[in-house]
Amino acid sequence: MQKNFETQPANRGVTDEMLREINKYTRQDLTADDVFVFSVLLCDNEVDRDFERFSQKSLRTLAELFRGKTAIQNHSMDSADQSARTFLTEVVTDETKRTSLNEPYTYLKAYCYMPRIEKNEARIAEINAGIKKEVSVGCAVRSSICSICGADERISPCKHRRGKTYNGKVCHYVLEDPTDAYEWSFVAVPAQKNAGVTKHFSAAAQKLGTAQKGVTLTAAEARALHDSLERLQKDAKAGEQYRSDLCETASRGLLRALPALSAALAKSLCEGLDCSQLRALSLALAEKNAPRTPQLAAPADTRRKAKNERFKF
Repeated sequence: MQKNFETQPANRGVTDEMLREINKYTRQDLTADDVFVFSVLLCDNEVDRDFERFSQKSLRTLAELFRGKTAIQNHSMDSADQSARTFLTEVVTDETKRTSLNEPYTYLKAYCYMPRIEKNEARIAEINAGIKKEVSVGCAVRSSICSICGADERISPCKHRRGKTYNGKVCHYVLEDPTDAYEWSFVAVPAQKNAGVTKHFSAAAQKLGTAQKGVTLTAAEARALHDSLERLQKDAKAGEQYRSDLCETASRGLLRALPALSAALAKSLCEGLDCSQLRALSLALAEKNAPRTPQLAAPADTRRKAKNERFKF
């Protein structure tokens, strides 16, 4: 999962407290002249374009998880793309601003540093000029809760779908119980309303999608990926069976309607159709093959009764 927000240069005052936090991650003490400091909005409690949001509790957990995490470029796993490190985080609530759910707007803010060296001069200039502005963070959560019924989408998916309206409420998923924070990256195109968010199903899937060579997953990522694949395999198997049943029904209907048609040809014709087409064809053939009763025909038991009436005294 990746979420995108904006950087804010904050080098106007590198305090002694900041330096103490920064030097926890260095091998030698750095001074205010050695570092460039800026802040980043990592994530918030607003519903995003993917109809997901973090709870305030999740934001507080992520604040702890993101301390010490590195910044990279476009989620690259190459160490050469490392550019900064997070040394301090805080959860901020803006009481003057409300979310779409009428909650106080709350976000996770991170303070990051990079050394003032030749390699970083261009990047620092781009941050100050607002060119390098959007960032995306990678993290993992254990639960994705439906806002309508409270079901955990990752364990027992419900019938509700994000973005759909139920009894006047738009369904979204609340991201709960963060388990890890991986990194944050400078990116080009954000997607979230406030500052951009781009997310994938899981960090494991994102790693697999961007890996050029090998990839290493954590135990939690491996379990999540295994569970996801298992659910997809079950859904795919059920879908294949449903389509096979529709194809069989449509083939039998064609043979009843066109007795001269061979079974192989009927099956071949049906296999080229999708599920909606097969269903429409099956319904049309069922109606065509239904037995017809003449409009003026007498009821069957009435005809049988009349047939023997002459023999009664």
